[in-house]
Amino acid sequence: MSVLLFTIIVLLGAFLAGLLGSLTGLGGGVIIIPLLTLVLGVDLHYAIGASIISVIATSSGSAAAYVKEGITNIRIGMFLEVATTISAIIGAIITVFIDPSYIAITFGLILLFSAVMMVRKKIDRSDNDTSGKLAVFFKLNGTYPTANGVQKYAVHHVLGGFVMMFLAGIISGLLGIGSGALKVIAMDNIMRMPFKVSTTTSNFMMGVTAAASAIVYLHRGQIDPGIAMPVSLGVMLGATVGSKILVRTKTDKLKVIFAVVVTFLAFQMIYNGLTGRL
Repeated sequence: MSVLLFTIIVLLGAFLAGLLGSLTGLGGGVIIIPLLTLVLGVDLHYAIGASIISVIATSSGSAAAYVKEGITNIRIGMFLEVATTISAIIGAIITVFIDPSYIAITFGLILLFSAVMMVRKKIDRSDNDTSGKLAVFFKLNGTYPTANGVQKYAVHHVLGGFVMMFLAGIISGLLGIGSGALKVIAMDNIMRMPFKVSTTTSNFMMGVTAAASAIVYLHRGQIDPGIAMPVSLGVMLGATVGSKILVRTKTDKLKVIFAVVVTFLAFQMIYNGLTGRL
């Protein structure tokens, strides 16, 4: 395969990954890594390195808009980033000591979990009446704009959310994805934050978390510009188009279809991991 053809395939695949990732709330890494490894035969570590760069690019692009709108809780993001950045570096370091087959199996299991979380009906567990002691101490409670005006919200179980974020960081550094499903558990289910705030704050954190682990992959020489460039460009373009479509489109059916695709990719990654093809 020529370099030009390889670049075109990666660019188109990354665009589709960014588009679907934007419409469904999952990062492009869930498509990018299987595309590079299963279809194009790229080494798993180089695929993860390229995916990490794309996470930085997409997070940096979209996070600014959410911060400007006043939805993102920057204080919570900075607080939880202490857990995710440290653990992301740990996750990136231990990839050297783990067989690629085990990484592929872990990636497949995370994909299955993400597919379940994507189609699962979300329940708003936010509670504005009470607040955790640590949330008050660190001043993590906040407000966000709604159609009915500015809405206050309280944050709970800060320590539990911090621990879950530590796990999410390890998975992010190990697999090169945003670990959105685990961050949803941390912010929505444990800390009981409103959906919009948890989603935008998670997006704000992803770029910083990915940047921490990217340093390790860059030091090892596992970030190839020839792969990372078309991946980042394609994902950014796809995410931009997806964000515009999202305003006018109901994504419930699309999420089911995408969950089926992700499940298929998950079983493919697990199968290839078990058979030692990666």
